[in-house]
Amino acid sequence: MAVTTEAKATPARTELPEVADPSQVAPTDARALSRLFFDRLATLEEGTHEHQYARNTLIEMNMSLVRYAAGRFRSRGPQEMEDIVQVGMIGLIKAIDRFELAREVEFTSFAVPYIVGEIKRFFRDTSWAVHVPRRLQEARVELAKATEELGSRLGRKPTTQELAELMNLPEQEVVDAMVASNGYTSASLDAAVGGSEDGESVLADFIGAEDTAMELVEDVHSLAPLLADLDERDRQIIHMRFVEELTQAEIGERLGISQMHVSRLLNRLLARLRKGMLATG
Repeated sequence: MAVTTEAKATPARTELPEVADPSQVAPTDARALSRLFFDRLATLEEGTHEHQYARNTLIEMNMSLVRYAAGRFRSRGPQEMEDIVQVGMIGLIKAIDRFELAREVEFTSFAVPYIVGEIKRFFRDTSWAVHVPRRLQEARVELAKATEELGSRLGRKPTTQELAELMNLPEQEVVDAMVASNGYTSASLDAAVGGSEDGESVLADFIGAEDTAMELVEDVHSLAPLLADLDERDRQIIHMRFVEELTQAEIGERLGISQMHVSRLLNRLLARLRKGMLATG
């Protein structure tokens, strides 16, 4: 890890180390350095050179998280994988801008859901299920039936003309339905899953999971009376930060106070709420 620390540090604040190539920092070193950079980032004014350096270094040091998340989609083509990584970077940047050490969670645990969420949103917005016209979705189903029927009857793969005659559609409509079929993949829930340890698992075995949101419901139920005890401004700060997802600088602009003041207020509020949650746990 190529890191050199400047000797100009003053007792008033911790100077940031110079990282020669943040993208080459090992993941274990990146975790330790990230805490240092996040701690310093919280005290810096947005728009300053030092703030930009800290933020950019955090992005480059944690790019391995994007590559890790994108690895789940390694079956995609090279061009699409490049798009996936770019989309994942957006999630990483959002996580960096919203992370605070006061959360007392590892940044990796905080960031990966943001990265994966952006990638899933990318697939949701660009997949065939969204963009294929309804008529072609319906024609795809009819095409599958017609192909099976003619294949059994003729003993060979049917031609486009033969399919068009059976389906009572123009040949171009059949061609369009074929294109739609190539962009849609389905499998039976009883289909065997290759590579499973027992060799007998089916797709249905891997669908569904324990609803971890139930624990969140309990936490929210415990948190509600603690929030009700806060004064109006404190509730407003919590709402702006965690509901509207504003940055500390944006909150400061609304309230007419500095970003550092907002940071101190949030740390105090979170400590108070955490103490209350532990007391009721």
